Amino acid sequence: MITWANPDTLSSWKKLLSLKGMVSVAEELSSADAAKRIKDYSVPMAEGLTYNYAAKQVNEQILKTLSELAEESQLLEKFEALYNGEVVNTGEKRMVLHQLTRGQLGKDVVADGVNKREFYLNEQKKIADFADKVHSGKLVNEKGEKYTQVCQIGIGGSDLGPRAMYLALENWAKANGTFKMEAHFISNVDPDDGAAVVASLDLAHTIFVLVSKSGTTLETLTNESFVKDFIKKAGLDVSKHMIAVTSETSPLAHNPDYMQAFYMDDYIGGRYSSCSGVGGAVLSLAFGPKVFADFLDGAAAEDKTALNKDIRKNPALLDALIGIYERNVQEYPATAILPYSQALSRFPAHLQQLDMESNGKSVNRAGEKIDYVTGPVIFGEPGTNGQHSFYQLLHQGTDVVPLQFIAFQQNQTGKDVVIEDSTSQTKLCANVVAQIVAFACGKKDADPNKSFAGNRPSSLIYGKQLTPKTLGALLAHFENKVMFQGFVWNINSFDQEGVQLGKKLAKAVLSNNMEPALKEYASLLIK
Repeated sequence: MITWANPDTLSSWKKLLSLKGMVSVAEELSSADAAKRIKDYSVPMAEGLTYNYAAKQVNEQILKTLSELAEESQLLEKFEALYNGEVVNTGEKRMVLHQLTRGQLGKDVVADGVNKREFYLNEQKKIADFADKVHSGKLVNEKGEKYTQVCQIGIGGSDLGPRAMYLALENWAKANGTFKMEAHFISNVDPDDGAAVVASLDLAHTIFVLVSKSGTTLETLTNESFVKDFIKKAGLDVSKHMIAVTSETSPLAHNPDYMQAFYMDDYIGGRYSSCSGVGGAVLSLAFGPKVFADFLDGAAAEDKTALNKDIRKNPALLDALIGIYERNVQEYPATAILPYSQALSRFPAHLQQLDMESNGKSVNRAGEKIDYVTGPVIFGEPGTNGQHSFYQLLHQGTDVVPLQFIAFQQNQTGKDVVIEDSTSQTKLCANVVAQIVAFACGKKDADPNKSFAGNRPSSLIYGKQLTPKTLGALLAHFENKVMFQGFVWNINSFDQEGVQLGKKLAKAVLSNNMEPALKEYASLLIK
């Protein structure tokens, strides 16, 4: 039987708290046994990826205690309950089924008389058929011409994930002959965003993908009207240029302004929706259905690794537990995501929402105030740009910030040049290696300004190349990591009430139904 309990009531948690400051990675990676540690502290992921945690502040005793915490917290049992369709999202009284969009880990999940795996597969097939018709020219615009561009209109999880995935695969698709349509994204309700994007489009040959589960999201519907106005002024038929990704009960579902609607449901949270039609429509149009299917296969393969009861063979669970140790025992306030791949330029922004919207909670699943910290601040940028930006604070600042490096042995385009006896890709990888060691080992200097304390912990996820399958595996790893951490903290990682308050107050301002403080601030900006 599963018991949902605060971690500070568990004996393994109390034991873990006694292990603060036990390991110096500066000593570990400076020792004669460093090579053995780097080899041993490594876990295979799906699709040829590897999670290496040799530069983390852990040892065998800490790992043993983390394993005890996983068992006492019933993390694998809670994951099983989730993928078998139990109502894990207690805040909204919903199942949590994003893993089911890419594969079935357990028994059939049926809701309202519908097999949900079959539902997701059917929607994926509908999207694939639509994309194939667009690419083949069977579906054309009002002038009988092929569409060449796609533009997604959405916000939050309807933008960050799909945009990050598109950018991650754009160069790969061009290099591998699967690039079909250029994609653009409109998310901000700021009209300058929409105007700039629309100005860059060939409207007559563009399909707009409007993404809103409820069909009532204010920012998205505002941008819908904004885009429709441009389409009409260009003398075009709106219904030949718009599709919707929404729920079956949404006002967008049977709207004559849309040539087709693809469906999602309440069991897929926005920040977990890249593997649903939210990501599927734009990625299938941009790169073809086969690329999106490969992306799903990579995510499904990584999900299977999250079933392993041995934390040393379960990369997402191990990453999550080490993160718990860093946040709750070492008391580190943040985590930096550092992809050494320009293709992952927006991946940290997606993970920022995934993690902080999920685990930024201060009450447990029963609504009771908790006495321990939860999710860290997530931020990051691609290397090597970050090295010339915030790495100064990471190396010599007063706060220790754990780091998660992501790197690949090969680039996506196959294009490179040799300068000073090495290629750009080799230089990129050399910087990753150098930074891990520099953060861990530091450097003593007589000049305090040039002294580096070291003992800054980091992990490394690496592989041969960023492809659709490795991208899917990478995404699933972080989704599962966030899930496991929420289970440990006994919080609901699948609602986001903190997002709703600002929306409600914005509507109050627009309706002029305001309290004095709102009215005074409104007078400063709204004329």
